[in-house]
Amino acid sequence: METCNKMEYQPINRLIIKMCLPPMISMFLQYSYNMIDSMFVACINEQALAAVSLSFPITNLMNSLSVWIGVGINVLIAGYLGQKRQDKANSVVTMGLILSLSVGIIVNIIVLLVMTPYYSAFTEDSRIFEYGCIYMQICAFMQVPNMVHIAIQKMLQATGNMISPMWFQIAGVVFNLVFDPLLIFGIGPFPQMGIKGAALATVLGYVLSMLISLYVLIFTKQKVKLKIKSFVFDVHMFKNIFGYGLPSFAMNVLSSLMITFVNLFLVTYSDTAVAFFGAYFKVQQLIFMSVNGLIQGCLPIMRYNYGAKKYERVNRTYQVLFPRQILLLFSASEKMCSVGIPAIRIMALSYCFGGVSTMIATYVQAMGKIVPSMVIQVLRQGVLLFPLMWLLNNNFNIMGIWWSFPLTEFIVFAIAVIIVKMNKSQVKNI
Repeated sequence: METCNKMEYQPINRLIIKMCLPPMISMFLQYSYNMIDSMFVACINEQALAAVSLSFPITNLMNSLSVWIGVGINVLIAGYLGQKRQDKANSVVTMGLILSLSVGIIVNIIVLLVMTPYYSAFTEDSRIFEYGCIYMQICAFMQVPNMVHIAIQKMLQATGNMISPMWFQIAGVVFNLVFDPLLIFGIGPFPQMGIKGAALATVLGYVLSMLISLYVLIFTKQKVKLKIKSFVFDVHMFKNIFGYGLPSFAMNVLSSLMITFVNLFLVTYSDTAVAFFGAYFKVQQLIFMSVNGLIQGCLPIMRYNYGAKKYERVNRTYQVLFPRQILLLFSASEKMCSVGIPAIRIMALSYCFGGVSTMIATYVQAMGKIVPSMVIQVLRQGVLLFPLMWLLNNNFNIMGIWWSFPLTEFIVFAIAVIIVKMNKSQVKNI
């Protein structure tokens, strides 16, 4: 007899804590690979550090593609489980693994092809160029294990299993942390590989996470499983995986495009302004990783109960997670204080509104409303932000750049509230 899933009956407050804390940890660890590599290669020389730092937009895009497929799988599985369509949920598992492997191979090849023109466009330093190409020639091969292990991570999270995905994420990061110095500096029996060692440790960390995740999915008891026999390729399911995951991809990838665009404005003022915003953005990422963790925990809860037609639980999850003001502590060097302190005070105003808008986008995404969710994300990090930044910069100089962030978030917040009210008819008893 089929047992009831905890997402269907456990108290919402307790369920949210159980479902959100593990993915918050996982999101932090996912982001840490590039930071760990940067920390150790900085001991080689500044050119090696610059090369790894320049790789961040590429590796971030690779991770964003993995999350795109993974979240689409997550939403579909949670919905089918809520509808008690176990066979369909199992089909998504098989489809998801096929897609992850295929897309991973394609992305791997593309990265190998574009890394030379990419580094040529961003640096004229021959050593940075050489280090960057060496690093990415190896790191490109992280994409297949990255795609597969994130896909399995999202499959298990869709069933309410948040602990196993956290542990195989931890295993990969710990491996990278331990083997980075061993392979970079040639400690003990290990060869001294320099920046190649950093890249190899990263790839092997992802491979370890993939192997553990495959073992957990195939050889342990889970609420979903591979459906090899009688599997039939479903075009509709294929489209839905890409469609349901698209808002999450937009949220992740637009941040990389945004920082590039902002730097085009800041570079006209000073290198210090650019350096400050780079440091600020990394701290901001830590905050939004927490928001992403909340999203990854709440999305399967809402989607499962939406599929089960338990609309009251969908709304209670959304209402409990309605964000409060996010507080942030900053530590700025003396060189950046004159620029950074007023900027932080202004831009910190955006967090409350941004958190609300992100949760509303997740809420409508869980109901299968892809376009409204996309509208919120694109407005937040592109369509509305860039023209406002241009306008305010022309009238108020660098202070206008800082004010463009909270103003954008406030306007998007108002639009998001309108969007969620327009979609209330989709969920009863709101």
